[in-house]
Formats: sequence, C-alpha cells, structure tokens
Amino acid sequence: MLGAIIGDIVGSRFEFNNHRSKDFALFTEDCTVTDDSIMTLAVAEAIMETARAERMPEVTRDRDFHARLSAQTVRQMQKIGRRYPHCGFGGMFHRWVFSDEPRPYNSYGNGAAMRVSPAGFAAQSEEEAIRLAETVTAVTHNHVEGIKGAEATAVTIFMARSGARKSEIHERIDRDYYPLDFKIDDIRPRYRFNETCQETVPQAIKCFLEAVSFEDSIRIAISLGGDSDTIAAITGAIAEAYHGVPEEIGMKALAYLDRELRTIYDRWVSFAPASKIST
Repeated sequence: MLGAIIGDIVGSRFEFNNHRSKDFALFTEDCTVTDDSIMTLAVAEAIMETARAERMPEVTRDRDFHARLSAQTVRQMQKIGRRYPHCGFGGMFHRWVFSDEPRPYNSYGNGAAMRVSPAGFAAQSEEEAIRLAETVTAVTHNHVEGIKGAEATAVTIFMARSGARKSEIHERIDRDYYPLDFKIDDIRPRYRFNETCQETVPQAIKCFLEAVSFEDSIRIAISLGGDSDTIAAITGAIAEAYHGVPEEIGMKALAYLDRELRTIYDRWVSFAPASKIST
C-alpha cells in the first residue's frame, strides 16, 4: 500500500502538467496527498475493521465476511472522504461520498484500481485477492471493466509479493486481463490523459514490468504522462510488492500524511507486515 501512496504523492504535481522523462525530483513542496492515497487508506481501514470485528487475524473467504466488508468499505470511504472534500475526487465519486444513499454507479474509472492495493496485500491466496478486490470495488465501480481493472491490479500485487517472476506476471495478465504487447517507449509520444481502467491499468502494470527497481518503476510511470498520480499509484503498489520500498523514499512520502492518515497507515503495517518499508 505504501507504494501506492508514494506514486500518488510523486505524481500529484504532474497530473495536469505531464513530465515525459525519468529525470525529475521525486518530492517537492508542490507534491501533495490526493484522493488516490486517501481512498487507498480508507479501503485498508475497511479491511482491518471488518477483520477486527470478526476477531480474526486474517481475512477470510466467508460470504458473510464479504457482505460486512462491502458495508465497511462504504462506511470508511464516506467517513474518511468527507474529511478531505478537496483532495481531487471526480464529480460522480464526490456525489457518492456525500450521498445519504450511496449506490454503485457503473463506473469503469481507474479509481477502481488506484485504491485496491490493500486487497492484494491482505489476501492469502490469488482467489482471495480477486474476491477482496471485487468486494471493495463494486460499492462504486460495478461496471465489468471497473471490476476487471481492480482484479488485475490485486492479482498482480499478490503474484509479485508471492515471488512470481515478471515473465509469469506478464503471461497471467496478458492471458486473462489485458494485452501487454507494447513498450512504454513506443506509446509515450501518443499517450494522453485517460481515466478509464482499460487505458491506465495495463499501462501501469507495464511500467512495473519494464522497471529494474522500485524507484525506476515510479519514474517510468511518471514519464508516460496521462493521469500521472493514478498510474504511478497503481505501478507503485505493484513495485512495492515485488521490490519493497527503499527506506528513504518511504519516510519522505510518509511525512506528507497528516496524523489521521498516518495512524491508519501505522495500523496497516501491523495488520499486513509484508507492507513494511524495506531496509
């Protein structure tokens, strides 16, 4: 999850001012925490609260658990989201956050994938990663492409943290989710801002696959352009699962979180130890 937060913060200043190069400072005073990080933390809180209520150290595949998780996801995204009304929500999601009767609205926007990384880190199996991703996503993004984007991201994260080779991840995603028969260098000149899962999730996964380190993953994601903070958030979450997060980068990013968000993150580290900063 920390990788998603880092990608979001680094990409925040480039979302509407793309920088199509890997040469840039990761953190500046212009960087900020956006809805990508805030909703990722809200999903993490929902998973932790549901598991805590069940008095279980791990999530389960029980149907009742997922029903409670769905309700908790709505509760936490609204509760936390309402405290940050100007963090960059899209119009439809903003209305959902402040609605008295929140309902899924058939979205296939990349918000489905930007916030789903806790599902990939909490899961104990690939099947569980898929089910968790669907549960926390369908409360808003219940379009088949929205679910697909979230599942592909969670599956990639689970495979990466489970020791799968990049070639295996490439084969799985290419076979079951998105064609990955392109190179970032080839699409960069014509790639434009797009907020759909279909046009951001495969690109984010490819940024990870082409990178040689966590930091390189973030830099490639930013260099692509487009919806920079969200692409980098998705890429960063996967890169964390595969490479870990360098301590210096992790600590710099965490300094951007306020007390409430940092508290959620710290609880998550205890809940899902695999998400800790590497040393």
